[in-house]
Amino acid sequence: MSLRFISTLTAVLTLLSCSSKAPARAVQEERPAPATVKPGIEVLAERCFEGLQGKRVGLVTNPSGVDHLLRATIDILFEAPEVKLVALFAPEHGVRGDVYAGGKVEDYTDPATGLPVHSLYGSQREPTDAMLQGIDVMVYDIQDVGTRSYTFISTLGLVMRACARNGIEVMVLDRPNPLGGRKVEGPLVEPGFFSFVSQYAIPYVYGLTVGELARLINEEGLNRGQKGDLPPVKCRLSVVPMEGWNRDMLYTDTGLPWILPSPNIPSPRSAVCYPSAGIAGELSGYLNIGIGYNIPFETFAAEWIDAKALKARLDSYGLPGVAFRTIHYKPFYGAAKDVLLHGVQFFFTDYAAASLSLTQFYVMQAIQELFPDHNPFLTKDRLRMFDLVCGTDYVRKEFGKRLEVEDILGRWTRDVDGFKTLSQKYYLYD
Repeated sequence: MSLRFISTLTAVLTLLSCSSKAPARAVQEERPAPATVKPGIEVLAERCFEGLQGKRVGLVTNPSGVDHLLRATIDILFEAPEVKLVALFAPEHGVRGDVYAGGKVEDYTDPATGLPVHSLYGSQREPTDAMLQGIDVMVYDIQDVGTRSYTFISTLGLVMRACARNGIEVMVLDRPNPLGGRKVEGPLVEPGFFSFVSQYAIPYVYGLTVGELARLINEEGLNRGQKGDLPPVKCRLSVVPMEGWNRDMLYTDTGLPWILPSPNIPSPRSAVCYPSAGIAGELSGYLNIGIGYNIPFETFAAEWIDAKALKARLDSYGLPGVAFRTIHYKPFYGAAKDVLLHGVQFFFTDYAAASLSLTQFYVMQAIQELFPDHNPFLTKDRLRMFDLVCGTDYVRKEFGKRLEVEDILGRWTRDVDGFKTLSQKYYLYD
């Protein structure tokens, strides 16, 4: 019996067991083979939307909220039996992904469903009581990238706070962590450095799915508001887990299609490389990290770099699990548009052995050794954002003195073991 036949049969049985508001569409003859992993939205549908039936539902999502056949969670819930989807909530980039990076998301009416869309990425980042009026359950379905500075998990926390205030249940539809479930790197966020890019006292790379993370912040009292200055609150939380996922899986192991959750994460590799270059990328005018080119977060380049010398210096470090090649390119847009840049592209040859987040600091060390006139910390431009992303100013103050990784290594790694022990209580997967 073929996998395609099993997939088609399963779809037919689901339609028969869960009556639909809309007429069932004809089953297509050609469908993708089943994925190895079922995301939370598919598990929810197979359970006939248990927990949502007869309730008024709000949905926080974006284009990454789809099943393995690319059906949007918005449409699935809108057509679901006995589920009344009443409002959509838009994070950064919007529910349909039509707002570019950093752009303000406005309130509007979704033309496909006629539902109101409330912006959570503008002047208002936490749902107001008025936005939540008439909602019984708030559903969250967005593909996470596994790195603290990515704003979608901050949106989740603020939604959880608002729902707790209004007595509304939150349901998280779980999805894979594209970094797997073993990587934990970086320091906990310190007081004074909580922000929308570092909202929780968790490491920079936290090794949890978004459902597991929601459980942790809810139970451990980590949800203290966008700036960490409000009392923690606890909501009524449920998580619809995936089926088939385990902690050793990267996204490419899941069989699921990758739908970019934001413009600069076009592939699973972009998500893996994001924590390796994103912090350095906050230092405006210092290095191009592939933004504006077709390999975002995969490079370190500048007009003044000797690419061959930089590769040789990095190779001399013998960094576990990472390799470098020289690269020369002209970005298509941005500050370096049409400027020929020189530098390195990096690859993880042994993912388990590699340190994702320290890669960028070793690159900065090598650049300082070769090109000492280009110290990025001699300017005040975006240093505050650098600190917020790191979750502390210790990294900038100590690393900035000599740009030697050994000066921050102890601080960068000191919280890892404790967080691993804490977070294991909230694992949903082996």
